Amino acid sequence: MNVILSIEDSIAFVFLLCYLYQFFYTFYMLFSNEKVRVVENFKMNKFGVIVAARNEEAVIGQLLDSINNQNYPKELIKLFVIADNCTDSTAAVSAKKGAIVYERFNDKLIGKGYALDYIFDDLIKNDDDCDGYIIFDADNLVDKNFIKEMNKTFNLGFDAITCYRNSKNYGTNWVSAGYSLWFLRESKYLNNARMRLNTSCAISGTGFCLPKKTVIRNGGWPFHLLTEDIEFSIDTVVKGGRIGYCADACVFDEQPFKFSQSWKQRLRWSKGFYQVIGKYGTKLTKNIFKQKSFSSFDMLMTIFPAVFLTTFCILLNLIKILYGLFNDNERGILTDGFVSMGQFLALGYLMLFFVGFIATITEWRNINTTTFKKLIYMFTFPLFMLTYIPISLQAVFKKVEWVPIEHTVTTSIDELKEK
Repeated sequence: MNVILSIEDSIAFVFLLCYLYQFFYTFYMLFSNEKVRVVENFKMNKFGVIVAARNEEAVIGQLLDSINNQNYPKELIKLFVIADNCTDSTAAVSAKKGAIVYERFNDKLIGKGYALDYIFDDLIKNDDDCDGYIIFDADNLVDKNFIKEMNKTFNLGFDAITCYRNSKNYGTNWVSAGYSLWFLRESKYLNNARMRLNTSCAISGTGFCLPKKTVIRNGGWPFHLLTEDIEFSIDTVVKGGRIGYCADACVFDEQPFKFSQSWKQRLRWSKGFYQVIGKYGTKLTKNIFKQKSFSSFDMLMTIFPAVFLTTFCILLNLIKILYGLFNDNERGILTDGFVSMGQFLALGYLMLFFVGFIATITEWRNINTTTFKKLIYMFTFPLFMLTYIPISLQAVFKKVEWVPIEHTVTTSIDELKEK
């Protein structure tokens, strides 16, 4: 049993070593008043707004309306929609809203990454006149000042820029709230802290901006793992690039609210993280030591499957419990096993609750739901996050493919703001 106790202590030390810096991020953001550098006399750049959509006729119109109503010169916005393997009226709805529509049909190469590569190939080939491209998902809604604020950060010269990611259906249930709270925390206490501390941020799914030079340098969008956003982020860091963050550019994302949908989506994310580790893990590790790259360490910890450490600790406690059950003279170990298991689970819950609590309190005014739901979903947030344990374990053994998520929340940006 002494060996098990030593292993537990070692795991706790490794976990602390790996993730203590994220708690530093949190406290830094809570107590720091440091301002992000801005360009005073900035250029008004021309942006191509690209939306990859698959059978999204129910929601894409509201997104395109929110883009068409931007507080930014209309002549500096070009709207593109990739109707990717659509069998509905996505293309027709998009065309009516003024978008340049690309229809793509390929049932072998499916997913957002392939759709982006398809349109970038054409734009680069035809020397499109945009300075940069902003990528949205069809279910998004965009704050009216999004492009205006993004343009300010664009002029700082980053290889890519991510934004503040809010949700348009936070209050649907504990599942949608779990996603929403995590993305709020990621925006405020990871990317915002990275930006202020002059290290690289990471793009997250949607609402990110790519300078034209980045697209050309990459030869389009050659990122086709199951989590193409984190693949791009890590590829950028490995090559010595840097991703910025625009806190004042806000996108509203629709989150899954059915647990079965959530399981499938997070299973894909987990599998994608494993793929990214396999592709970039060695390069990131070398950069940490050879180049003393903190961004490489940060990205490695972002994709590192910490759930395995959690699972291992649970298994060690189960071993102690089983050992005590089958050895009458070792009842003390049985009691210690139950106590240790309880303490471990309670500590995990409290740590996750702290994360959700801080994000909820500081982002209170940005959360679009009732006071009661804001409070109650702080307590369900740790449970949502703990469901990653079985999901991540299944992802090790299961073959996972990209599948579309149905979007049904048809609210407009004005209706969302009124809530």
